Amino acid sequence: MRVELHRRYHLSASHRLHSDAYTLEQNRAVFGKCNNPYGHGHNYVIEVAMSGPVDPATGMMTNLADLDAFANKELIAHFDHQNLNTLADFQTLVPSTENLCIVVFGIFAQYPHARLERIRIEETGNNSFEYSGPAAP
Repeated sequence: MRVELHRRYHLSASHRLHSDAYTLEQNRAVFGKCNNPYGHGHNYVIEVAMSGPVDPATGMMTNLADLDAFANKELIAHFDHQNLNTLADFQTLVPSTENLCIVVFGIFAQYPHARLERIRIEETGNNSFEYSGPAAP
Protein backbone atom coordinates (compact mmCIF):
# COMPACT_ATOMS: atom_id res chain seq x y z
CA MET A 1 0.00 0.00 0.00
CA ARG A 2 1.44 3.36 -1.09
CA VAL A 3 0.30 6.80 -0.03
CA GLU A 4 1.08 10.10 -1.71
CA LEU A 5 1.91 13.15 0.41
CA HIS A 6 1.79 16.74 -0.85
CA ARG A 7 3.70 19.32 1.16
CA ARG A 8 3.98 23.04 0.39
CA TYR A 9 6.90 25.35 0.95
CA HIS A 10 7.10 29.10 0.39
CA LEU A 11 10.00 31.19 -0.76
CA SER A 12 10.58 34.59 -2.30
CA ALA A 13 13.16 35.08 -5.01
CA SER A 14 13.90 37.34 -7.93
CA HIS A 15 15.04 36.58 -11.45
CA ARG A 16 15.56 38.07 -14.87
CA LEU A 17 14.64 36.01 -17.88
CA HIS A 18 17.56 36.49 -20.24
CA SER A 19 19.49 34.23 -22.58
CA ASP A 20 23.09 34.87 -23.58
CA ALA A 21 22.27 33.10 -26.86
CA TYR A 22 20.04 36.06 -27.86
CA THR A 23 20.78 39.67 -28.67
CA LEU A 24 19.33 42.36 -26.41
CA GLU A 25 16.56 42.92 -28.94
CA GLN A 26 15.75 39.20 -29.12
CA ASN A 27 15.70 38.95 -25.32
CA ARG A 28 13.25 41.85 -25.12
CA ALA A 29 11.07 40.32 -27.84
CA VAL A 30 11.02 36.83 -26.28
CA PHE A 31 10.86 37.67 -22.56
CA GLY A 32 9.14 41.09 -22.62
CA LYS A 33 8.85 42.76 -19.23
CA CYS A 34 10.48 39.71 -17.59
CA ASN A 35 13.76 40.79 -19.25
CA ASN A 36 13.94 43.92 -17.08
CA PRO A 37 17.68 44.39 -16.32
CA TYR A 38 16.83 44.88 -12.64
CA GLY A 39 14.80 41.66 -12.49
CA HIS A 40 11.53 41.08 -10.70
CA GLY A 41 10.42 38.86 -7.84
CA HIS A 42 7.88 36.18 -7.02
CA ASN A 43 6.49 34.62 -3.89
CA TYR A 44 6.76 31.01 -5.02
CA VAL A 45 4.67 28.19 -3.61
CA ILE A 46 6.51 24.91 -4.11
CA GLU A 47 4.49 21.73 -3.72
CA VAL A 48 6.38 18.50 -3.33
CA ALA A 49 4.58 15.19 -3.98
CA MET A 50 6.23 12.20 -2.29
CA SER A 51 5.03 8.62 -2.06
CA GLY A 52 5.82 5.50 -0.13
CA PRO A 53 4.39 2.72 1.96
CA VAL A 54 2.80 3.45 5.31
CA ASP A 55 4.99 2.31 8.17
CA PRO A 56 2.81 0.07 10.36
CA ALA A 57 4.61 1.19 13.54
CA THR A 58 4.20 4.96 12.96
CA GLY A 59 1.22 5.08 10.62
CA MET A 60 3.21 7.55 8.50
CA MET A 61 4.64 7.41 5.02
CA THR A 62 7.48 9.73 6.06
CA ASN A 63 8.13 11.87 9.08
CA LEU A 64 7.09 15.45 8.23
CA ALA A 65 9.78 16.81 10.56
CA ASP A 66 12.41 14.99 8.46
CA LEU A 67 10.94 16.29 5.20
CA ASP A 68 10.69 19.84 6.55
CA ALA A 69 14.28 19.77 7.84
CA PHE A 70 15.44 18.56 4.42
CA ALA A 71 13.41 21.28 2.66
CA ASN A 72 14.71 23.99 4.96
CA LYS A 73 18.33 22.97 4.46
CA GLU A 74 18.30 22.10 0.75
CA LEU A 75 15.60 24.41 -0.65
CA ILE A 76 14.71 27.37 1.56
CA ALA A 77 18.23 28.16 2.79
CA HIS A 78 19.53 28.02 -0.78
CA PHE A 79 16.82 29.92 -2.72
CA ASP A 80 14.82 32.15 -0.34
CA HIS A 81 15.45 35.88 -0.86
CA GLN A 82 17.99 35.21 -3.58
CA ASN A 83 18.42 36.45 -7.12
CA LEU A 84 18.19 33.17 -9.05
CA ASN A 85 20.43 34.53 -11.81
CA THR A 86 23.35 34.69 -9.37
CA LEU A 87 23.12 31.07 -8.21
CA ALA A 88 25.33 28.31 -9.60
CA ASP A 89 22.20 26.32 -10.52
CA PHE A 90 21.36 28.92 -13.17
CA GLN A 91 24.77 29.82 -14.57
CA THR A 92 23.91 27.92 -17.76
CA LEU A 93 20.10 27.93 -17.45
CA VAL A 94 17.57 30.70 -17.89
CA PRO A 95 16.01 30.94 -14.40
CA SER A 96 12.47 30.38 -15.65
CA THR A 97 10.02 28.68 -13.35
CA GLU A 98 10.11 25.69 -15.69
CA ASN A 99 13.85 25.34 -15.06
CA LEU A 100 13.33 26.02 -11.35
CA CYS A 101 10.97 23.01 -11.30
CA ILE A 102 13.67 20.81 -12.78
CA VAL A 103 16.32 22.06 -10.33
CA VAL A 104 14.00 21.60 -7.33
CA PHE A 105 13.10 18.12 -8.58
CA GLY A 106 16.79 17.23 -8.53
CA ILE A 107 17.04 18.43 -4.94
CA PHE A 108 14.06 16.47 -3.63
CA ALA A 109 15.05 13.37 -5.62
CA GLN A 110 17.81 13.07 -2.99
CA TYR A 111 15.37 12.87 -0.06
CA PRO A 112 16.05 9.39 1.35
CA HIS A 113 12.78 8.53 3.11
CA ALA A 114 10.21 8.61 0.28
CA ARG A 115 9.93 8.53 -3.50
CA LEU A 116 9.60 11.87 -5.27
CA GLU A 117 6.64 11.91 -7.66
CA ARG A 118 6.56 15.50 -8.88
CA ILE A 119 7.24 19.15 -8.16
CA ARG A 120 4.65 21.85 -8.71
CA ILE A 121 5.59 25.51 -8.48
CA GLU A 122 3.05 28.30 -8.39
CA GLU A 123 4.72 31.45 -9.67
CA THR A 124 1.63 33.67 -9.66
CA GLY A 125 -2.08 33.17 -9.16
CA ASN A 126 -2.29 32.50 -12.91
CA ASN A 127 0.91 30.54 -13.55
CA SER A 128 1.99 27.20 -12.17
CA PHE A 129 4.35 24.56 -13.51
CA GLU A 130 4.81 20.85 -12.77
CA TYR A 131 7.70 18.53 -13.41
CA SER A 132 7.71 14.78 -12.87
CA GLY A 133 11.05 13.87 -14.34
CA PRO A 134 13.00 10.72 -13.88
CA ALA A 135 12.31 8.75 -10.72
CA ALA A 136 14.66 9.06 -7.80
CA PRO A 137 17.42 6.42 -7.78
